[in-house]
Amino acid sequence: MTDTGPRAARPFEPSEIELERRAYRRARGRRSVLISAVSTVVFAAVIWLVLVNSPGWARVRETFFDPQVAIASFPRVLEGLWLNVQVLVFATIGVAILSTLLAVARTLRGAVFTPLRLLAAGYTDLFRGIPVLLVLYLIGFGIPALGLTGRVPAQVWGTVALVLCYSAYVSEVLRAGMEAVHPSQRLAARSLGLSHAGTLRLIVMPQAVRKVTPALMNDFVSLMKDVGLISVLGAVDAVRAAQIEVATSFNFTPYVVAGLCFVILAWPFIRITDAVSARAQRREQVGGVV
Repeated sequence: MTDTGPRAARPFEPSEIELERRAYRRARGRRSVLISAVSTVVFAAVIWLVLVNSPGWARVRETFFDPQVAIASFPRVLEGLWLNVQVLVFATIGVAILSTLLAVARTLRGAVFTPLRLLAAGYTDLFRGIPVLLVLYLIGFGIPALGLTGRVPAQVWGTVALVLCYSAYVSEVLRAGMEAVHPSQRLAARSLGLSHAGTLRLIVMPQAVRKVTPALMNDFVSLMKDVGLISVLGAVDAVRAAQIEVATSFNFTPYVVAGLCFVILAWPFIRITDAVSARAQRREQVGGVV
C-alpha cells in the first residue's frame, strides 16, 4: 500500500533563492575564468614584447633557442634522461624504506629506545644540514677512494647520496604525519589486541601518509629535479649529455632542451600534487563552505 498523504517522500527541490544563488555563482565563475584568461594573455604579451625588444634578444635567441641545435641534441639528451629516470626509481624506493625506518625510530616510546631515537635525530640533523651537492661529492669520490669496493658506476653512488639526503627530509614529514594521528587511535588499536608493529602498520601509517601526501609529493618532485646533480660525478645523464652537446656545438640550446625534458617529466606529478591538495582541502571543509 502506497502512502499518498502529505508525509509521503518527495524529491528535493531547491528554493528560488537557492536557484538564484547557484546562477550567481555560475556567472561569477565564468567571469573569473574570462578575467584570468585575458590577464594571462596580456601578461604573456607584455613579457614577450619586453624580451623581443631588448637589445641582446637576437644574440640570446641564437645562443639559447636555436631550433637546429635543439633537434640535433634532443636524442642524446633523451638518452641521458632515461638514466635520470632509472636513478629516480631506485632512489624513491630507497628513500621510502629508509625514511620510514627513521620516522618509526624517532617515534618509539620507552627509555630503552633512547639510543635509536638519538641516532635517528642525529642522522636527520646531519643530512638536512649538508647541501646535496656536497654529499654527492663526499659519497661519489670519498667512498671509491677508500678502495673497499671494485669499480662502481657513478650513478650508483649518486643514488646512494640522494637516498641519504632525502631520507632525512621525508622522515621528518612522515614523523609529523604520525604524530598528527590522535593518541586514542593507538590506544584503541592496542586495546583490540594489536601489537605495536601492527598498530603502526594498520592504523597509524595509513592515516599519517594520507595527512602528509601533498608534502610527500612535493619532496618527490624535488628529488626528480635533483637527480640531475649526479652529472657532477661523471654519469652521462640528461645534464651531462647537454653539457657534452654544448661543448660540441658551442651553443647553450642543449641546456634548454634538458631543462624542458625535466619540466615535462615533473609536470604530471606537479598536477597530481595540486589535485591531491585540493581534494584534501575539500574533504576537510565539507559542510563548512560559506
